[in-house]
Amino acid sequence: MTDARSGTPPLAFLKGHGTENDFVIVPDPDGLLELSAADVALLCDRRAGIGGDGLLRVVRSAAHPEAAALADRAEWFMDYRNSDGSIAEMCGNGVRVFARYLQRTGRAGAGDLAVATRAGVREVHIGKDTEDGTPGDITVGMGRAAFPEGAVTVTVGDRSWPALHVDMGNPHAVVFVDDLGQAGNLYEAPVVAPASAYPAGTNVEFVVDRGPRHVALRVHERGSGETRSCGTGACAVMVAAARRDGLDPAATGRPVTYTVDVPGGRLVITEGTDGRIDMTGPALILAEGVVDPVLTAAGPAR
Repeated sequence: MTDARSGTPPLAFLKGHGTENDFVIVPDPDGLLELSAADVALLCDRRAGIGGDGLLRVVRSAAHPEAAALADRAEWFMDYRNSDGSIAEMCGNGVRVFARYLQRTGRAGAGDLAVATRAGVREVHIGKDTEDGTPGDITVGMGRAAFPEGAVTVTVGDRSWPALHVDMGNPHAVVFVDDLGQAGNLYEAPVVAPASAYPAGTNVEFVVDRGPRHVALRVHERGSGETRSCGTGACAVMVAAARRDGLDPAATGRPVTYTVDVPGGRLVITEGTDGRIDMTGPALILAEGVVDPVLTAAGPAR
C-alpha cells in the first residue's frame, strides 16, 4: 500500500518499554527497510515523532549482513539504534522488549529464545504470564563483564569522582556517589577522562546504596541522554558494586544477586560462578500503528 499523497509506503511500528526505557519497534523481517540516522532520530523525537529512547528494528538474522553469521544460532537480529540515530552494540532493556514483541506476534512463546545483537547472541527466557494475566518477567543472559585497565574519572560541574570502567558489550563508567542529585541534570554527557578510554563515547552510571545488595542509579546513555533505565548499565553497576563489596562469584563459588532500582522500576541482576550475568525485569508492548507517510517522506527537514 502506497499513500497517494506522498508515494511513500506507510511504516508500521509498535511502542514498548522495559522499566520505562522506551523504544520504537519497527518490524522488518526481510531486511528491506533503509533507515537513516535522520529517520531514526525523527521517529524517536518525542514531539515530532513517535518518541523513544531508541529504535528496535526486527530483522531475520539471515537477512542482515551484520548478523548472517549468527543465523544458525538465532533466527532474529535486534538492530538497535540510539535516539539520535547512532548505532549501538547492545541494549539490555531493548532485548526484553524485542523478545516481548516476538512473543506478541507468535514468533516466540514462553520459554527460551536466542536473540542476535551486535554484541553477540543473547539467551532469553520469557516467563509465563501470572494468574491475573500480567505478562511474565523476561530474563536475558547478558554475557560477562570485562574491566578494561586504566584509571577513569567522571566530572559534573566542579565535582569529580573515580569511576570503574566496565564493558558489557558496550562501554560504561560507573560512579558511586552520596546522593543521586550529584549527577546534575544529565541533559548533556558528563565529562569522562581520559577520552582515550572511550573513543566512541560511553554510558555513565551514578550509583547510591539502598541496602544490603541493593543499589539505585541514574544514567546518561550515550546517544540518548538521561533515560529511565539502562539494562547493560544496571548489569555494569551490579558487578561494580559486587567488586566494591568484595564479592566475586568466580572466587567464592557462589552466585551473587543484587536488586538494582532505576527511575523507571526495578531489575534483578545475578552474576554466576562462571561470570555470566542474568538480568530479570518486565517488558510491555504499549501500542501499535502506522506512521503517516507524509511524515516519513518529509524527513527531518519538514
